Amino acid sequence: MKITITGKDLKATDAIKDYAEKKLNRIEKYFDEENSNDVEVNVTIKNEKDIQTAEMYIYTRGTSYKAVTESRDLYASIDKDIDILEGQMRKTKAKREKMMKDSSIKQITITGDEEKQIENEIIKNAYYDVRPISIEDAKIKLSEKSGSIFYTFINVDTGKVNVIFKLKDSKNFGLIEPAN
Repeated sequence: MKITITGKDLKATDAIKDYAEKKLNRIEKYFDEENSNDVEVNVTIKNEKDIQTAEMYIYTRGTSYKAVTESRDLYASIDKDIDILEGQMRKTKAKREKMMKDSSIKQITITGDEEKQIENEIIKNAYYDVRPISIEDAKIKLSEKSGSIFYTFINVDTGKVNVIFKLKDSKNFGLIEPAN
């Protein structure tokens, strides 16, 4: 991490710098070791009347975090900023991990450099409500859902589960009905 500490109307003493750097070490765990060199931290401390302000900005590969707090004690402001930044980073890390988990394809590593993809297994489940509607309403619902290629519903005319889907031409629809 590259840490820059600046004082405005307040001298950034060695004690303040050491304290800020020590506290910033707490958030290093949120960065990969190889990416920690790309992390820039700018700390600005200010003094306005009796209020001590600490501003912290963290910039890393396309993501930035910001915390600004005011207190009568500069050390308390620094502590609060670290708590805020840690919360932001924890939230971002959890989102990224969830996205990676949801979009990943499970693979099994075999001896050597070969990788074999899992085949013939259900690797993702989706749950949804099936409501009784007409075929025309199902077409409208499917058209409203961008990115969806099918819609499952109960046909009000037959009382059976049907699936309507978009054909490859994206202009027409197909309908799947049970035979009996």
